[in-house]
Amino acid sequence: MQRRHILAGLAAMAASPAFAQAQWSPDRPIRVIVPFAPGGSTDITARLVAEAISPRLGQPVVIENRPGAAGNIGSEAVARAAPDGYTLLMATSSTHATNAALYRNIPFDAQRDFAPISQTTFIPNLLVVHPDVPARDFAGLVAEAKAKPGVLNFGNAGSGTSQHLSAALIAARTGIEVTHVSYRGGTPAVTDLIGGKIQAMAAPLVEVIAHVQAGRLRAIAVTTARRSALLPDVPTIAETLPGFEVALWNGYMAPANTPAPIVNRIAAEIRAVMRTDDMKAKLAQQGSEPVGSTPEEFRAFLATEIPKWAELVRISGAKVE
Repeated sequence: MQRRHILAGLAAMAASPAFAQAQWSPDRPIRVIVPFAPGGSTDITARLVAEAISPRLGQPVVIENRPGAAGNIGSEAVARAAPDGYTLLMATSSTHATNAALYRNIPFDAQRDFAPISQTTFIPNLLVVHPDVPARDFAGLVAEAKAKPGVLNFGNAGSGTSQHLSAALIAARTGIEVTHVSYRGGTPAVTDLIGGKIQAMAAPLVEVIAHVQAGRLRAIAVTTARRSALLPDVPTIAETLPGFEVALWNGYMAPANTPAPIVNRIAAEIRAVMRTDDMKAKLAQQGSEPVGSTPEEFRAFLATEIPKWAELVRISGAKVE
């Protein structure tokens, strides 16, 4: 009788989500492919999360940067990897929303070929200008652009990037005419902005916050619906243009058909670390907002993001160079 009770209890545990989640544990290092170069907001967040979940999983979680084709090369590598939990992707709004609208023959399907694990952060773009630009706020920048059509040069990290789409949406909503200057990445664009070769840029906050704090650039507004906790005195564009929002995001994904216990285990550890004070503080220093969603929440979010970014691409007229 006692043996039957024990067996019944074990069966009940095995049927429970918590037990199913805990029954997978990695027995070798996990590789996370970041489809962009080191040093950007995506790479920084991926490394923070990897470092935090590694001891919880009991195995090293290593980052591999595989840049190229706006994130498509690294993303395709994960889409084609074995669905065993040992190869993951740090996906972004570019790889899994914008690129679907920019590329005709994208080598993967953003929804079909991946198993969402957990969205990690939201990242605001910060509209910044060179200190020589007279405008002190968003309204002043719009007024200056209207007074000098096409004179203001807005830099971006490439056609169709969030920097380009943010500036294009600003132009469309305000009726201003600006010149878009595309670079091969955000770093050279920021370098030219600091040097005065271009006048403005809507860049990921993490990539320009140090320059703002040092006085090399002036912050005008953030592109998210809420102000950044890191720059509480900098208004949102939405305070002038109601409904305006361009929010970058990133999150961990696995290849499609990765077993649910694996996805759920990794997701649970990501959610746990995203709620810690240490992680919140580190992300706050970067100007990012922690999320830590469930796989189901992340999948539902992705379904809404794809059409949203497709509309931004349409408005911008962006084309792959």
